Amino acid sequence: MSVSAQIVNATPRVLVFDSGVGGLSVFDAIAASGLALDLDYAADNAWLPYGLKSDVELRDRVPALLAALAAQWMPDVVVLACNTASTIALEEVRGLLSVPVVGVVPPIKPAAAQTKTGTIGLLATPATVARAYTDELISRFAPDKHLIRFGSSALVNAAEAKLRGDGLDGSAMIEAIKGLFDAPGGGEIDVIALACTHFPLLAGELAAAAPHSCVWLDSGAAIARRVGLVSAALPGTAHARRIGFTDLAAARALQSALDARGFERVFAIDAHAGFAAHSP
Repeated sequence: MSVSAQIVNATPRVLVFDSGVGGLSVFDAIAASGLALDLDYAADNAWLPYGLKSDVELRDRVPALLAALAAQWMPDVVVLACNTASTIALEEVRGLLSVPVVGVVPPIKPAAAQTKTGTIGLLATPATVARAYTDELISRFAPDKHLIRFGSSALVNAAEAKLRGDGLDGSAMIEAIKGLFDAPGGGEIDVIALACTHFPLLAGELAAAAPHSCVWLDSGAAIARRVGLVSAALPGTAHARRIGFTDLAAARALQSALDARGFERVFAIDAHAGFAAHSP
């Protein structure tokens, strides 16, 4: 299944996809980029978090789901705003879609460029922390740096809870900070690479829990620049259009976060048939 490789919409249309609402951190960066874009968002929250799924499961699900979504909504660019899915299924997604597909790369290269101490913290999901792809990025861009890694699925849940307005349990932040700074050499960390799109939603809380000031890096701005390049979008204002969830009932508590971003319509997603039902 494929869609046209040409820009088919009067204003370039971008579909941002994630397992949950972590990709809203990327969505926000694109929306703030000063480009005239129509923005749609899709969340496979019925399968949240992707970091606990197997490679085989994600390669089976993510490309097929995105192909179904793209066939219905005809985006000009797809953003796979999930580090886990990008490291596992990006090439498979690109093989099904003939529009540009922008993935997420852990910001190890800019972290290596900005560290003064040579010690970098890498905060990601357990799957991304352990993946060979991450090892390759470190070998390529930070071979002479000390990388301290910590994987957390609890932070994914904390970010989702924050957007639901459930109140924030600080234990996930404390666990992640201790996992980085209490590790051997952790006291020298001066840059932290956030390699999960959920985590920038907690950047303020994480920074407040850290024992000293650090540079906190994520991939949102870089993705926004890439989207602007591949879409050839003109300067202007981005427009939030539609958002869909594979578990719409679980997403209803997110209404205030959706309203804040100006989404016009909320949809239920059939994981096999794409966006199936409109929710008022």
